[in-house]
Amino acid sequence: MVNIDKMKQERAKKIARMREITDAAQAREDKRMTEAEGQEWQTLNGEVDTMKADIEKEERMQGLEREVAQNPNGGNGEQRQPEPPKEKKPESVEQRSTRLGQFLQIVAGLCHPGYRNLVTPEIRAASGLNESAPSEGAYLVQQEMSAELFKTTIAQSALASKCRRIPIGANANGLKMNAIDETSRATGSRWGGVQAYWLAEADAKTATKPKFRQMELKLKKLAALCYATDELIADAAALGAIISQVFPDEMAWLIDNAIIRGIGAGQPLGILNSPALVTVNAEAGQPADTIVFENIVNMYSRMIASSRANAAWYINQDIEPQLFTMALVVGVGGVPVYLPANGVAGAPYGTLMGRPVIPIEQADNLGDVGDIMFLDLSQYLMIDKGGVEQAESIHVRFTYDETVYRFVTRVDGQPMWSSALTPANGTNTLSPFVTLAARA
Repeated sequence: MVNIDKMKQERAKKIARMREITDAAQAREDKRMTEAEGQEWQTLNGEVDTMKADIEKEERMQGLEREVAQNPNGGNGEQRQPEPPKEKKPESVEQRSTRLGQFLQIVAGLCHPGYRNLVTPEIRAASGLNESAPSEGAYLVQQEMSAELFKTTIAQSALASKCRRIPIGANANGLKMNAIDETSRATGSRWGGVQAYWLAEADAKTATKPKFRQMELKLKKLAALCYATDELIADAAALGAIISQVFPDEMAWLIDNAIIRGIGAGQPLGILNSPALVTVNAEAGQPADTIVFENIVNMYSRMIASSRANAAWYINQDIEPQLFTMALVVGVGGVPVYLPANGVAGAPYGTLMGRPVIPIEQADNLGDVGDIMFLDLSQYLMIDKGGVEQAESIHVRFTYDETVYRFVTRVDGQPMWSSALTPANGTNTLSPFVTLAARA
């Protein structure tokens, strides 16, 4: 049985240490804790709350055990029928923002001694589990909000949401995965070396085997900071709305940018820097900063057939005039290839060669490599921790009455292909990642 008295003694020591830190700060001229003291005080504060909850839980358990020992039959033996669960209504956007804002108010308050007086009046002390004290339920809110912020980040992404994602569990910071090392579909090279033979009766058989390679991804850190005034913190709905909108949007933009042009060191490996990328040459004599129908046909033909159903065109919006005026030359005239049959009066098709055309900010300038890309993002692998870690400090901008919130998420990614594929018949390599060479 747990010794409750010993737990109370340990808790009392931590409270005494908190008093020492507070008194030391009060003795100084500026009445302020150092950053190290503030961090220690905050850590002790959380431990004290956790120990209080543990003590109360143990006292409750021991009390129940004594009750059962005194009355093994549990009273008159009657059993209450459980009430049917009530249907939970989905939260509105405003309710979610308010709930997130209230949680961030609590987080900010944890930086201050006597933080219970700093939260909004609607959050009062509770007798049981609640969202005000970390040890009594607030950590559960943090975990939920962490996952919700990351979910919103991925949902706002134009690229990451289409990649193949693998969440990384606890006690791991990366992923190693075996893959077939196949660079050619020529006979003797399929599956990295597997080959079958036509044999006559009693002929000897030749053994072959596939070749494997290992993909390794390690989580990379993506972080953001937010300064919030005390006035903004007091408005839970406004604070929650800002945090839930701007930070997922910014993180989504950077993740998408890394998927396109990440260098692989300290960030994901981008498609434009991958050895699996196929770059289609411009046409002979093609003017600078243009896109012609032959470019589109050649790019489409370099997309491996198995990926065409999943592929999409990702473009910089500056090239849209090129697409809308692009034509297939027929004799001395031409036929538009990106407009409906009734011309500009009708809504233009959102597809090219039957695949969606999606403008993204991360595409490069017209005429540069990456201004138009034909990609199957299901062949890009991403790993993530599935959450956004959050921390806060009142010390960085203390004299300005501002609290700083820090948001950190960890992801990594790279193309699943190690190189473009040489077909069994034909001269051009194929890939799920195709772009157009510079036209300068």
